[in-house]
Amino acid sequence: MYQRGPSPRPRPVRWPDVTETSRIRNFCIVAHIDHGKSTLADRLLELTHAVPEREMRERFLDRMDLERERGITIKAQAVRLAYERGGVPYVLNLIDTPGHVDFTYEVSRSLAACEGAVLLVDAAQGIEAQTLANFHLARDAGLVVVPAVNKIDLPAAAPDRVARELAELVGCAEEEVLRVSAKTGAGVPALVEAVIDRVPPPSGRREEPLRALIFDSAHDPYRGVVAYVRVVDGVLRSRSRIRFMAVGLEVECEEAGVMAPDPVPVPELGPGEVGYLVTGVRDVRQAKVGDTITGAGKDAAPEPLPGYREPKPMVWSGLYPAEGGEYTALRDALEKLRLNDAALVFEPETSKALGFGFRCGFLGLLHMDIVKERLEREFGLELIATAPNVEFHVVRGDRVMVVHNPSEMPPPGTYDRVEEPVVLATIITPKEHLGPVMDLCRSRRGELMDLRYLSPERVELHYLLPLAEIIFDFYDQLKSRT
Repeated sequence: MYQRGPSPRPRPVRWPDVTETSRIRNFCIVAHIDHGKSTLADRLLELTHAVPEREMRERFLDRMDLERERGITIKAQAVRLAYERGGVPYVLNLIDTPGHVDFTYEVSRSLAACEGAVLLVDAAQGIEAQTLANFHLARDAGLVVVPAVNKIDLPAAAPDRVARELAELVGCAEEEVLRVSAKTGAGVPALVEAVIDRVPPPSGRREEPLRALIFDSAHDPYRGVVAYVRVVDGVLRSRSRIRFMAVGLEVECEEAGVMAPDPVPVPELGPGEVGYLVTGVRDVRQAKVGDTITGAGKDAAPEPLPGYREPKPMVWSGLYPAEGGEYTALRDALEKLRLNDAALVFEPETSKALGFGFRCGFLGLLHMDIVKERLEREFGLELIATAPNVEFHVVRGDRVMVVHNPSEMPPPGTYDRVEEPVVLATIITPKEHLGPVMDLCRSRRGELMDLRYLSPERVELHYLLPLAEIIFDFYDQLKSRT
C-alpha cells in the first residue's frame, strides 16, 4: 500500500474557537497606486500558509474580473491569517485597500476596522499624492503607522533616500522604516514581526453588550445580505438574535464566520475580531454600511458606535437603460451595487430624449467608469451615460437651487450669483516643470495660494481650482506637460 511521505510545507497554524484579544492584530496596507499593496498581501498569504500552494495566484485578493483586467484594487478585502511566534499563535486580520483617489472612501472604512496600518512606499517612485492622503487618513483615525519601503529589488530603487523621506513624514527614526520586496519576499517576515510588536491589540471586552460595526456588505443571491463586521465589544454568536441599530430591525444571525481567505463558519466572533455575518435579510437597504449590530431585547447596547461620514459625490452623470423597459432592473441593480459600494448615490430623473433613468453621484471619473462597467457585467444591463458634470448652487435671495445639468440653469438676470465647487490642490513638481504647471493651472481659472521649495529640486504649489475645470483631462494634461 502506498503511503504519502511527510509534506515539506509547514502545517498551517489552526486557530482556536475563542481567540484571546491580546493575540489579535488588525491592520491594513495603504499606499499610492501601484506601490505593491496587493503583491505584499500575496506574500503574507504565502508566509502564513493561508492558501494552498496549488490555489495561489498573483494578486489573490483582487477577486473581481475588472480588478484583474485593469490591474487595480477596487474593493477592500479582509482576510484572517494565522501566525505562530515562539509557540504562541497570533491572529492577524489583514485588509488590503485600493490606492486610487476615487476609492478613498473604501480606504477610510477599512481604517475604522483596524488598529494599525502598514504605509507602503515604492523605493523607486518615493512618496506620492495618495501616500500623503492615506497617511493623513490613518493618522486621523488614530492608527499606529508601520512605515515600509517596497520594491528594494528594482535597479532604480533608492531605499535609503525614500526611507529618510518616509521617516520624516511619519515622525520616526530612519531605522524603524522597514525595507521589503513584495515580489521576492525579502523582509516580509520582519514586517509581520513589526506588526505584532508595534500594532496594539484591540481594546474591547467580552462581558460588555455586543457592538459590531458593519464596514462593508454584499448581496448573495442565495443567502441574502452578507455583512462584513468588526466586533468592538461583546460576542457575536451564530444563531443568536441581533438588532441593526440604525433601522431597528431584529433578526437571527444565521451564521458568523471569518474570511480565511474563503468563508469559514465559526461558533462566535469575540471582541476585536473581523468576520462576516449572514442574516438571511433580503432587503438590501436594511444592512447599511456604518450601522451598529447589537443583541436583541435586553442584551442591546445603549449607544451605537460612531459610523462613517457620508461621502460627498464629486461628479454627477445620468445613467439610462438602452431599452426603456429595463428601468426597474436598473433600479434593483443600483440598490444591490450600493450595498457593495457605499459611495454611490443615485436619484430618479427623466429626460426628454432618453426617458426614465437615474442621476448618479460618483467620487470621480474612474469610480463612474467602474460603476457603469459593473452594472453592465454583473447585472447584464445595456446603459447610456450622459456627460459627467459637477453640481452648481444658484442663489436667488435666500433661496438656493441645486443644478446638475446646464439645461436646468435659469435665464441670466433671474438670480443673484452662482456658486461652484472648488478644490484646494497640492501639486508637487520638479522645479524645471514649474512654468508649464503654473500655465496649466492659470488656463483652468486657478488661483495660486502659495508656493514653497521642499528641496532645491522639488516645489510644492497650492492652487484653488474650480472642480468643473479639472474633472475631465486636467490630470492627463499635467502628466503630458511634465
